Formats: sequence, structure tokens, C-alpha cells
Amino acid sequence: MAAELTAHHRRLAQQKREAITSAATELFLDRGYDGTSLARIAEAAGVSKSTLFKQFPTKAALFEAIVTESWQRDAGDTAARPQAGDLRSGLTAIGHRYADLIGQPRMASLFRIVIAELPRFPELGRMQFQLGKLPYFASVQHYLESEHEAGNADVPDAESAANQFLGMIANYVLWPRMLLTGWDPTASDIHNAVEEAVRTMLARYTLGPPSDPKSAL
Repeated sequence: MAAELTAHHRRLAQQKREAITSAATELFLDRGYDGTSLARIAEAAGVSKSTLFKQFPTKAALFEAIVTESWQRDAGDTAARPQAGDLRSGLTAIGHRYADLIGQPRMASLFRIVIAELPRFPELGRMQFQLGKLPYFASVQHYLESEHEAGNADVPDAESAANQFLGMIANYVLWPRMLLTGWDPTASDIHNAVEEAVRTMLARYTLGPPSDPKSAL
């Protein structure tokens, strides 16, 4: 019984945390970071101020949580962290997970908040980069390094290669969404964009001629 109550309390705490971060994201977009108080966030989330302050004592701590949770949505999914051995399979898994991640409305909202508030609150940009984007890019860099070290690919500069790969995907999935209100690519369009990015990487970094499934058609 005690274990069931503890699990129940954890679920409730998680639900409240999600309500708080969701409400904060919407208010930051609508009213700006500076124009949004923790008290207003608590009201919008339907929680008491004491509950909010217990989890997030400052607005900066709350924004830090939004950044971290936005970028670590798939942290527990092993498909997001493929093992070395098959460059095509690994890049495909990473590419589709990345497209899913940055294609979420929550991610576009996060970028809009940072861009809008950057002149007055440069620390928001540092949080976004250091807590979100940089660790994610580093994980892809480490994967490419492991393929290189295992002799499965020729990737002498894994940092540059990771930026090339993720940049190709973000340039189609994320950045047009930031500028074009009607941008809504289909799942098939996104799938093709990822596959093209994978083929480009294979052409550049595969040891020997890369095999292309299209060639067999």
C-alpha cells in the first residue's frame, strides 16, 4: 500500500510539473519572459504558488527545466542512441528521432521565446545552447566518433559531420516553421528529407562506395 501511494504521489507531482511547464511556455510566448510572473504561471497551471515554488524557486529554474525537458524527450529511448556497426541504420534512427523532436510545436515555441527575449535576457540563449542543443549535438558527435573508431566510417571531424547532418534536417523541419505560418510538411515529406540527409552523409563518410536501396529498384 505504501508503495502504491508513493507511486501515486509521483504521478501527481509529474502531472503538476507538466502543467506548470506547459503553462509557462504559453505565457512566455504570449506575454514575454519578463512580463510573466511565477504567480500567473501557477494560476494558469491550476496549482498553488507553494507547489510551483517548491519545484521551481525562480523563473530561471523553470525556464531551465523547459529547455532540458524539451531536448531530452527521447533520452530514455535506446533507438535514439544506436550502437556503432551500421552507419546507415544508425544515421536513419538518429535522423528520424531528431526530426520528431524538433518538429514538435513545443520545440518551435522554445526557439521563439529565446529569439524574442535574447536582447534583454542573453542567459536564456546560453541555457538553450548549453543545456539543450549542445548536449544533443554532442551525443550525435560521439556516435559518429564511435563509427570512425570502429572502422565502419571515415569521419575525421565528427563535430563538423554532426552539424552537417542535423543541420540538413533542421533546415527543412524546423527553420521554415519559424518564419512561415503555413509551413506544415507531411510525414512523407519529412521522411524523405531525413532519408536524403542520410544518403548525403553516406556518400561523404562511408568507407568505399555506399549502397543505396534505390539502386536495387
